[in-house]
Amino acid sequence: MELFLNDSLGQITLEVEEADNARAVIIIAHGAGAGMHHPFMTSISGLFVARGFHVARFNFPYMENGKKFPGAPKPNIETWGLVIDYLCVTYPDLPIIISGKSYGGRMASHLLADQSPAAVKGIFYLGFPLHAAGKDSKARATHLNAVQVPQLFLQGINDQLANIDLMREVLSSLPAARMLEVEFGDHSFKVPKASGRTSKEVMHQLVEVTTEWIDTVLK
Repeated sequence: MELFLNDSLGQITLEVEEADNARAVIIIAHGAGAGMHHPFMTSISGLFVARGFHVARFNFPYMENGKKFPGAPKPNIETWGLVIDYLCVTYPDLPIIISGKSYGGRMASHLLADQSPAAVKGIFYLGFPLHAAGKDSKARATHLNAVQVPQLFLQGINDQLANIDLMREVLSSLPAARMLEVEFGDHSFKVPKASGRTSKEVMHQLVEVTTEWIDTVLK
């Protein structure tokens, strides 16, 4: 079902796919350059629904307004809070797991570093964008120690926006966090033919590992 929420910046599109006998709600935010209807977003959402989760996707305000770039992070972080609040009211008996592709996950982490909504039990990142391409740095990870819920990082080893050695250093300071390293994977988890795997197989791996992690978090 597609809904429209209103915040101080205007209308926000929210889409929820429901599963039978869902055990949790997963919220997934899009990356910086593609909205909630990007094929990656719809594909991974469908796989999680098949695993027994309600899945919600939404657009950040800049995407709703037809802009190409995110701009200041504050309104996007605030939108995360609005969406979480709405889904807490809509599904009061279900725990919530939040996530995002690249930029969307980074904005979610900033929200959780500042506040800890009781219903949110964990966060997983679909390619945490640790730095800009060619500008290796850990500066974008300094707030992650303030996140109070379990964290799962799904990272391609060949991700140009997250040097895998630096990601390992980040994880070493986050005792409650885990990381899946996708062999040959880039920032979008695409793998070369020489890897012997298909993008579809990688997507299923992401969902399988994440589902197992969620079940552990919710015990």
